[in-house]
Amino acid sequence: MLKRRQFLGCLTALSGSYMLAACGGSSDGGSVSGAAVNSASSGKAVVNAAVSNMSADATMIPPASSIIDAQGRVWTVSNGVIYRDGSVVGVNFNVALLLWYGGRMWHTNTSGQCYLWTDAAGWLQASDPRHASAAIPGNFYGMNGHWDDPYTPAQVVSILKGMGCTTFRVGCTNDPQQLAAVTKLAAAFQAAGLTLFVLINQGMTDNNGNVFGSEDAAYSQGYAVASTVANTLKQYGVTMYECGNELTRQNSTILDFTQAGTKAVDFNNTNWPAMRGVMRGMIDGVKSVQSNAKCGINFCVADVGAADALWEGMQPDGSRGYPRVQWDITTWHNYEVYGDIFNIGSDGSGPGFDLPTYCKARYNVPFMITEWNTGPEQSAAYRANYITTQLGEFYNARKTHNIQSAMYYVLDSGNDTYGLMVSGATLNQPYNAFTSFSSSHPDT
Repeated sequence: MLKRRQFLGCLTALSGSYMLAACGGSSDGGSVSGAAVNSASSGKAVVNAAVSNMSADATMIPPASSIIDAQGRVWTVSNGVIYRDGSVVGVNFNVALLLWYGGRMWHTNTSGQCYLWTDAAGWLQASDPRHASAAIPGNFYGMNGHWDDPYTPAQVVSILKGMGCTTFRVGCTNDPQQLAAVTKLAAAFQAAGLTLFVLINQGMTDNNGNVFGSEDAAYSQGYAVASTVANTLKQYGVTMYECGNELTRQNSTILDFTQAGTKAVDFNNTNWPAMRGVMRGMIDGVKSVQSNAKCGINFCVADVGAADALWEGMQPDGSRGYPRVQWDITTWHNYEVYGDIFNIGSDGSGPGFDLPTYCKARYNVPFMITEWNTGPEQSAAYRANYITTQLGEFYNARKTHNIQSAMYYVLDSGNDTYGLMVSGATLNQPYNAFTSFSSSHPDT
C-alpha cells in the first residue's frame, strides 16, 4: 500500500517561480498535490520592476501619503475613501487607516472594523494582522503516521516520546479495520498523555469514484462517516479532527495545478457544492456526538482563494449566499516545493505573502501545519538541514502567528524518501536533526 503518491523526481526551483509535481496518496493520509508555477519570464520582469518600488512592510496611511503594492499599484486615501491608481477600490468608506502588511493590503474604518483586500472577492472582514497571537504550548512537535504502520501502539508512543513529539496525525474512515487500529492508538495515547490528531479521510466521491451528484448527498456521507469516527474515539480523549485531506487539490476541484490557489476562480465551480457538502457534513457529524471537539479543514500551496470562498459561503464564480464552511483550526500543508509559507507565491508573477498572518487575521483560529517536508529525491544530509531550518522558522513564529503544531510527514515511509525511520531503524541524519532541535527548543 502506498503511503504517499510519489513526487516526480525533477522538482526544479526556477528564478522567481516554483514547481510542484503531481503525486498521489494512500487512503488515509497526506498527498502533495499539483503544481504551481508562476508566470513566464516576461511577466516576472514586470513584477520585479514593481517590487523594487514596493513600499516597506507596515507602511501606513497616515502618516504616508501613498502606498505602492507588490504589483506597483499606487494606493491613496482621500476623504475616508481608498483609491488604487486613481480609482475607488471596492466598497469602502470612513477609512481611518490603510496598511500594507505581510504582502497584503488592510484597512481599518472609524468604527474600528478591519478589512483585507483580495483581488478575487474585494474587501473581506478580518482583524488587525499586526497583533501577535501565541499558540497554546504543548502540541508544537508533531508527526504523521498511518493506521497500518508496522508498529504497535506502545511502540509508537515510545518512539514519539524519544523524539520529543506530543502530537500524532493519523487518518481513517469508518472502515472497521482502520477504525479499530486507530482506536488502539487512541487508548495508548490517552494513557501516555499524548495527543492523537485524527484525519477523517472522507473524499468527495462515491464508491464508484464519481463526484457526489448533490451537496446533500455529499453532506450525508460526510456526516455518517465523521459521526461514527468521533463517537468511537471520543471516549479515548480524542478532541481534534481534520475533516478531509487536500480536497481543494483534487482533479475534480482545482482547475489548473499550475495555479497557487489565491483566487476563487482557480477552482471548479461545478464540483464545489460536493466538496463544500462533504466538509460541512464531517464537521457537523463530529459535533453531533462531540460538541466540544475542534474540527480543522486543510489546504495546500496558497489556497486562500478556496478558504475564503468556503468561509464566506461563496462559489468560485463569485456568487454568494451558500452554506458557509467555518472551522475551528486552519490546517495547511507546506512542502518545500510550495515555497516559504511566510512568503508564499500568488497566482501570476507577483511576489509572496505571509500566509499564516493572512489566516490568523482572516479566520481568528489556531493554525497548524499538518504536513511538511522536502521532496523524496533529496539526500539525507539535505533533508536533515531542511528539518533544522524549517523547524526553526515554525518555532520562532509559534508565539506571533498562532502556529499550534507543525507535523512532519512522515514517521516511516517504508524507505528513505520521507520518513525518519524504516521498520524501527532510524535514518540517522534526518532523525538526529529532528530530535536535536526538539530537545534544545522546549515547547513552552
